[in-house]
Amino acid sequence: MKRSPFEGIPAEWRAMAEGFMTMRYRYQSALREVRTKLEILDDEFQMRHSRNPIHHMEYRIKSPESIAQKLVRKGLPITAEAAMENLRDIAGIRVVCAYLNDAYTIADLLTSQDDVRLIETRDYIRDPKPNGYRSLHIIVEVPVFLSTGKLLLPVEVQIRTIAMDFWASLEHQLRYKETVHAPDSLNRQLYDAAERIAALDGEMQHIHDQMVEWVAQAEQHE
Repeated sequence: MKRSPFEGIPAEWRAMAEGFMTMRYRYQSALREVRTKLEILDDEFQMRHSRNPIHHMEYRIKSPESIAQKLVRKGLPITAEAAMENLRDIAGIRVVCAYLNDAYTIADLLTSQDDVRLIETRDYIRDPKPNGYRSLHIIVEVPVFLSTGKLLLPVEVQIRTIAMDFWASLEHQLRYKETVHAPDSLNRQLYDAAERIAALDGEMQHIHDQMVEWVAQAEQHE
């Protein structure tokens, strides 16, 4: 007979571990639902416009440690039930797109589907964070169909350009496990770099729009 992986563990701990394993499976399913929708939208866009708006995607489920820390900060019990009732970012997808306008196009196409409900929007592209961070964050609710019935689960989707992702990734590396606050001069340099990258994003969008217009006019005169 196959032994249970929780054999010998106190019943209370076993119930907690099983609860978190079940929760993780459910959010992985929700993540798969959103990922598939985005992949289909990207494929259709390629067919209609001969280019992919999505450069690449990354996925993650928050670790049990991260979930527990967030629950503690909120003064909530460390249980799967408390996490599912109170946290909306357990499952997350980062969508890195080519151009600035693609971020809003992707968000609009995803949230216009009739089985996707938009819960929250935080637009850090139009209203950047004080440190210069830019990205479009949306939380959507999607159905997950299990043998026990339908669940509606939230997934956080972060949409940003390649340039925004470049800045955010390096900024995170620079600040990872930061034990002391960086001096104002370095913070200012990081902010200025974000501003220059935002200007470059706008310039590339403008060049792209001009190129599309030029191709359309050229095709009309063929």
